[in-house]
Amino acid sequence: MTPTLPTFHAPAERSPDADLLRQAGLFRDPTLISLLDSVTDIVLILNRHRQIVFVNRNLLELLSLSDGANLLGLRPGELFHCENACEGPGGCGTADGCRECGAVKAVLCALGNERRVEECRITQRKGDDVLAYDLKVCATPFDRDGERFIIFAINDISHEKRRRALERIFFHDILNTAGGLRNLAQMILEEVPLDLRGDTMLLHRFSNALVEEIVTQKLLLAAETDELPVDPHPVDGVELLRDVANLYAGHEAARGRALTVLSCVADTAMVTDSTLLGRVLGNLVKNALEATPEQGEVVLGCDCDGECVTFRVRNPGYIRPDVQRQMFQRSFSTKGTGRGLGTYSIRLLTQNYLKGRVGFETSPSGWTEFRVCLPRDAFSGTATCESGMPDAPGDIRHDLPGLAPTWAREQEQIPGEDSPWNDNGCARGGDATAWGSDDTAAARSGR
Repeated sequence: MTPTLPTFHAPAERSPDADLLRQAGLFRDPTLISLLDSVTDIVLILNRHRQIVFVNRNLLELLSLSDGANLLGLRPGELFHCENACEGPGGCGTADGCRECGAVKAVLCALGNERRVEECRITQRKGDDVLAYDLKVCATPFDRDGERFIIFAINDISHEKRRRALERIFFHDILNTAGGLRNLAQMILEEVPLDLRGDTMLLHRFSNALVEEIVTQKLLLAAETDELPVDPHPVDGVELLRDVANLYAGHEAARGRALTVLSCVADTAMVTDSTLLGRVLGNLVKNALEATPEQGEVVLGCDCDGECVTFRVRNPGYIRPDVQRQMFQRSFSTKGTGRGLGTYSIRLLTQNYLKGRVGFETSPSGWTEFRVCLPRDAFSGTATCESGMPDAPGDIRHDLPGLAPTWAREQEQIPGEDSPWNDNGCARGGDATAWGSDDTAAARSGR
């Protein structure tokens, strides 16, 4: 009976060279090689002893190798010179430090017939230098000619981990600095003589705006990475809309423009996250104000239809068809590179976190209306909000009397024959910039 080799975690036994050569021969099929070479990740195929019997082209190019003959029989940690692989009595997976290794956990689960995705941290020693990597690994079991193998895919996420760590530090430090500046401006505002009060109020307003921009940037980043907490509680839709209007009535973009909230007799009570909804509505109002010429008017309304509450923001201006087709896309902007997150952030929060829908309607006669439709209680698990919303991206509904709210018909702003009620597809994640981008304003103005 063969004695068990020493190990602190995973089995240390290895396959004989003859078995490794035979197993490697099972993966010489050109179709299979082309398939594994076509993926963007590094892909290894491991046998039941966690040894390499195949590597794809991405790894060969990374190591500047013409073939994988010299890699045959290695384990993943040995391939990447993991310090634990050097310390274990039987190589990769056998050291005490390997107990917490995500790669070993994933492979062992796959050997037990379970596909597993884990994160793995590797510390690599090269001479006197120490290098650290963060990897995401996926181990998938499959059988070939009656033998168990593991498809082991590796994705380097070190840059993402570093970026997110730096972002957390950045937001913490800059918020502390900006918050201190705002508090100092508030203290000065309370103490300065009347002849300096105007300048001090300007300083306080700008410092407050700086804090708000940082907070909203942090919020959007959390939303894109699925780390944003939601706090649903009872909210009065009309009251929230009035609060947003009062907040933006003193905004720089509102200078010389009227901001009107129409009355609503319907019950607009709902359960939602008022902070997130307030940011969505605030972004819509700011974009509308920026798109409105001086002496123009932005009209806000709120109504309900069964189990849904709809918020509407209307301003003068028409969105060109080419811009309509790209609205809500993450990186689209009419104002150059680096913009395009205004309407994207609105949709991201509305659909992914508030469980509602957002869309717009625009008319060549010169008006545009954005709408946010939310269930009264989206967090009950059964509520949906589909009425009056488009069935598909770019859906156009002609002459539907229910599409125009009462307050719009009273102002003789009933949607015309060519007015698309458009929601343009789904929001997607990724990197973010500040809220309140005025790309929508430019689009509405036809610029």
